[in-house]
Amino acid sequence: MATLLPRLSVDLKAPLDLANLFGDDREIWLEVGFGAGEHLLAQAKAHPGIGFIGVEPYLNGMASLLDGLEAKCLTNVRLLMGDARDLLDVLGPASLGRAFLLFPDPWPKKRHYKRRFVARPTLDRLALALKDGAEFRVATDMDAYCAWTLAHLTDHPAFDWCAEAPEDWRVRPDDWPPTRYEQKARRAGRQCVYLTFRRKTRKKERIYFWQGTGYRRGS
Repeated sequence: MATLLPRLSVDLKAPLDLANLFGDDREIWLEVGFGAGEHLLAQAKAHPGIGFIGVEPYLNGMASLLDGLEAKCLTNVRLLMGDARDLLDVLGPASLGRAFLLFPDPWPKKRHYKRRFVARPTLDRLALALKDGAEFRVATDMDAYCAWTLAHLTDHPAFDWCAEAPEDWRVRPDDWPPTRYEQKARRAGRQCVYLTFRRKTRKKERIYFWQGTGYRRGS
């Protein structure tokens, strides 16, 4: 870990040059809070031509993922140990092809709601970073967090909920690898939901410029 993590770590120097991370202009997918890394490892193995950025604040999860990367000889993953919102601040507009938020900490106490990743300011930054048509996938086993997520994403002007039938959110898609937390939730008898949102097409060309800690819309 002492040698591999520094080599794979994303430098948050702004603006972030994604092409420099992998040496080419491949599509980039982001996973926010990858836990022990089961989903990220499976996606990286299934899509060797995609570049992945995994963000996780906890040491144990980072160590587990690094072990998996070495064991599977995967070279298409870069890492940030910290807060994904710091990464969103340095990503350029329309730079991500997909984003994942799987079984995040629901912060169930009302006084902690401000810590939830699904919040209007963060969604604004994510919407800026996602390409038109890009998917944002969210999984949770908490009814309250599911309701919170649906309320915030369906209210946001940049996202559409892709579900057309109950099976679209009750059944995990085949290209959505399971996680250790999901298996734990199922053993405990909790129902998991799988929500897919799509970044709407931008209605007109917008100009963005770098200002301090993030991209801002210009005139």
